[in-house]
Amino acid sequence: MFRYRNEELAKQIQEKLKDLNLNLRLMHVCGTHQDTLVKFGLNSMLKEAGIEVRPGPGCPVCVTTAKEIEEAIILAKKGKVVATFGDMFRVPGERLSLADVKAEGFDVRMVYSITDSISIAEKTNKDVVFFSIGFETTAPTAASVILNNPPGNFSILSAHRLIPPAMEALIKMGEMKIDGFINPGHVSTIIGERAYEFISKRYKIPQVIAGFEPLDVLIGIYMLAMQIIRGEARVENEYKRVVKAEGNEKAKRIMKEVFEPIECSWRGFPVIPGSGLKLRGEFEDYDARKRYEDELSTLDIDYKEPEGCRCGEILRGLVYPDECPLFGKACTPQHPVGACMVSKEGSCNITFRYGE
Repeated sequence: MFRYRNEELAKQIQEKLKDLNLNLRLMHVCGTHQDTLVKFGLNSMLKEAGIEVRPGPGCPVCVTTAKEIEEAIILAKKGKVVATFGDMFRVPGERLSLADVKAEGFDVRMVYSITDSISIAEKTNKDVVFFSIGFETTAPTAASVILNNPPGNFSILSAHRLIPPAMEALIKMGEMKIDGFINPGHVSTIIGERAYEFISKRYKIPQVIAGFEPLDVLIGIYMLAMQIIRGEARVENEYKRVVKAEGNEKAKRIMKEVFEPIECSWRGFPVIPGSGLKLRGEFEDYDARKRYEDELSTLDIDYKEPEGCRCGEILRGLVYPDECPLFGKACTPQHPVGACMVSKEGSCNITFRYGE
C-alpha cells in the first residue's frame, strides 16, 4: 500500500474533484505519467470523479517509426556497428528488430548513453552509427557530443522529436475533444513553460506541467479543473521545484546550434511539421542519412503497423491497450508485436505489468 507525500492534501483533492462533478477528458504526453496513473490506481479514482486521462504520444520509443528502425537495420546489415538504447533494441521494424539482426550475427550493441557509442568508435576501425532517439530531454546530450568533435567513423541516425508540435497536431486532427493537457515534466525541464503557451492562446486549451509523484499528478489535474471552471486557458506549472519558466537555456542553445526542426512522421500520425530534428548542414558529416544515402535510398516507402496492432491509435489516445485484439495474447512484453508493448513508457507495457 503506497502513501502520498501529504495524505491529508491528497484526500482533500480527491474529495474536491468528486464534489465538482465534472465530465472531463484530459490527455498527458508522458510515459512516466501513465506509469504513475496506472501503478497507483489513480485512473479508477479519477473516473469516479468524472475525469478521464488519456495517454498520448509520450513514449519516444513508441513513436519512432518502422521506417527509421529499418534504416538502422539496413546499416547494421551493411557492416556498420549500430548502437542504441535498450528499449529501442527490441522494437520491431517491418518484420525484425535490431535484437533479431544481432542474433543473425550483425554488430548491434545496446548502450546506456551516446558517449558509450563514442567509446566504441574510438576502439574500432569500423563505422559506428548511434540510433539517436528521444524528445527534447535527450537531444541536447547528442548535440553536445557533436560539438565535441567525435571520431570520424562516428555518425548519428537522428530520430529525435519535439513534443509541442505533436500536441498541436492532436488538436488539429480533431479525432476527439481534449479539455486539457498534463504536460511532461522531463521535457519541460529543458524547454520550460513558455514553449507551450501558443497552444493555450491559439486553441484555448488549459495546460499544467506536472511532476511524477501521485500527489503531483492529482494537484496538476485539480489545477486543470480549476482553469476549466473559471473559463481560463493558460500554462501553469505544478512542477516548479524542477521546471523553470525559461527552461534550461544552455541545453536549448546547444540543441538549436546543432539541430534544425524538420517535418517528421510519428508512429500512428501523419507528417507533423517542425516535429523532428536533423543535423544542421555544418554537421552533416556526422549525419548517417547523408553519409550512407546510397545504402538507404531503397527505403522511400511507408511501413504499416502489424496486422491487428492498434499502437498508432493508442498513441493518439483513441483506444486503450485492452481494446487491441493482440493485447496480452499475441502481444506481450516477452514477445511484443507493437512498439507500445516494448518500452516501459509504453501504455501497453504499463497496462500489462500492472494488470489494470
